Amino acid sequence: MPKFYARRRASILAALTGLIASAALFNSPSASAALPTPVSAATARSYLSQLTVATENRTGYNRDLFPTWITISGTCNTREYVLKRDGTNVVTNSACTATSGSWYSPYDGATWTSASDLDIDHLVPLAEAWDSGAGAWTTAQRQAFANDVTRPQLLAVTDNVNQAKGDQDPATWMPSRTAYRCTYVRAWVQVKYYYDLSVDSAEKSALQGHLANC
Repeated sequence: MPKFYARRRASILAALTGLIASAALFNSPSASAALPTPVSAATARSYLSQLTVATENRTGYNRDLFPTWITISGTCNTREYVLKRDGTNVVTNSACTATSGSWYSPYDGATWTSASDLDIDHLVPLAEAWDSGAGAWTTAQRQAFANDVTRPQLLAVTDNVNQAKGDQDPATWMPSRTAYRCTYVRAWVQVKYYYDLSVDSAEKSALQGHLANC
């Protein structure tokens, strides 16, 4: 069972620290996507040192065990909410479907004007979460993870980039935009820490390497 409820107070303090440390990022195009600000690199390094290192286990995984998308606000489901949050000048109809707008994908630096060109990426993929401990969660807890718009877990990115990423962790996949990699690994560690998910040895080594450059 995840221990994230007990960590909320610490996460709030860490988020404030990260907001201050990362304020400069929001003066650049890389911040066009409104991913909730991850914790600072120092905090991420501290969190990473506390994560359990374990071999991953995908036995029994099925994406349907992580219900998506749910209603977030009004008529907006999770995908629609993130599209509206992460875009610029987004116009939606009465069903909350984006009919126009502009979206900057921080993974590859592409800009899109059609929502159909975007996927909502689970930064820590659902299969990766299952491998790392979510297999022991209830369906309600997996639903909360799959639709978490509070932590830096969901963002709008180029669809084929998201599909190429698949369920890979930072040992085998990182955003092609090197300017975004520090943000990405800080977010990855924050999500894993909050949800008390483990890391495998290759994943931890990759995260340590990237965080050393933040």
